[in-house]
Amino acid sequence: MMNPQADTHFSAAESYLIEQDWAAYTAEQHAVWAELVRRRMPQLREHACAEYLAGFEQIGLREDTIPDLKAVNTRLRPRTGWQATPVSGFLPPDAFFEMLAARQFPTTTWLRARDAMEYTPEPDIFHDVFGHVPMHAHPVFADFLQQYGKVCAALTDKEKLERMGRLFWFTVEFGVIRQQGEIRLYGSGLISSHGESEYVIEGSKTGHGPQIRDFNLEQVLGQQFLVSEMQKVLYAVESFDQIYEAAHQAEELLCG
Repeated sequence: MMNPQADTHFSAAESYLIEQDWAAYTAEQHAVWAELVRRRMPQLREHACAEYLAGFEQIGLREDTIPDLKAVNTRLRPRTGWQATPVSGFLPPDAFFEMLAARQFPTTTWLRARDAMEYTPEPDIFHDVFGHVPMHAHPVFADFLQQYGKVCAALTDKEKLERMGRLFWFTVEFGVIRQQGEIRLYGSGLISSHGESEYVIEGSKTGHGPQIRDFNLEQVLGQQFLVSEMQKVLYAVESFDQIYEAAHQAEELLCG
């Protein structure tokens, strides 16, 4: 396992690294965070995967306060070697992959305003930390995500990177897992969005949601999707070992 140090030097990502000024968050911003979390937790306690809920507690997230990334990392790093690293905004692909390969998750520090609570087109600290980071406390998912970054960092072919982007989309962003006979959520796009989650949860009961297929790497790598609409197809795993193995299979397929 790779244990990144705070002074890791990046070639592509270095200019995007910033410090989180946690003391600068206002009472209103903390109140917005609290409302966002409290809106999501009742549904997630029932429908999120066990690993997400455990990770939420393990990294010390709170319902009433925007996370201090240094405090999060103090709890996260000893578990899996990962850390949430503050960045100035959206990263280009080479910088993003470079950071994942070093077990550092690029994390924005701004928070959406109250009038944009339902949706923001660019990731904010709620999407990044609440949506993503609890899963980084799970050892197998953590290993998968690093392997994903390593594979993508080694690729230059646009078509191959596009295929790997689909693996990210149908796991890290919109992944579901079968647990206790039900579909449970683990992808950040589902975790952080009530509407997307409701569509999947109710659809799995009524048949009016997305088609949920068994995870198949070949199908995932070829599955088209639109960011701007509810997903028509999702891929369910039985365990996180499947996506860890899929990342290694993808390396053999695309880098060999």
